[in-house]
Amino acid sequence: MAAPHALFERLEGELPLRGLAWEGPFGKTREAAVLVALTDEVAPRVILGRRAMHLPLHPGEVAFPGGKREPEDATPWITALREAQEEVALARELVNPLGELSPLITRTGFDVHPCIARVPADLELIVDTREFDSVFMSPLEIFADREVFRLEAMSDGRRTRMVPHYQVGDDNIWGVTAAVLAQLANLAYDAGLDLQRNWTKKP
Repeated sequence: MAAPHALFERLEGELPLRGLAWEGPFGKTREAAVLVALTDEVAPRVILGRRAMHLPLHPGEVAFPGGKREPEDATPWITALREAQEEVALARELVNPLGELSPLITRTGFDVHPCIARVPADLELIVDTREFDSVFMSPLEIFADREVFRLEAMSDGRRTRMVPHYQVGDDNIWGVTAAVLAQLANLAYDAGLDLQRNWTKKP
């Protein structure tokens, strides 16, 4: 298994985007950012949460800390860091940015910007129960396993697309969250997972 710093150096070199500002004025499109936080250890873990069941959008789904752009947010990183501090008490000074993946589109029409970062392994997270029912850490390497990954055809009545899914224990992780995890697994471990680019925002 790769040394932790070698893995992070690889990710930092492969991640395509760096600190871009939001593309347009606030309110023009539905925009959000998530913090994909990887623990600084030999086998990095990724911070995930189960969204609160009372939320109107994506209740109960496994997701990264993150949320909608606010008017004062100049960049996706500012949004992701603010949301992570609010939702799981992850202090901004503990977050070491590595880069960003290309924006992805959720089934509810949000352009989501994944911000990838390294964080200490011994974090003490505090869950905001208004946002998450629980928060947990999963080894990133799990998401390179082809046995737990699949593409599944889903239709909204107008079109059908192939959507990435992971089945990890009792958790069915899917959609944008699964697409981000699969992209990271491909970059970090050469997993070769086929995403068919269905969830990438068009230029």
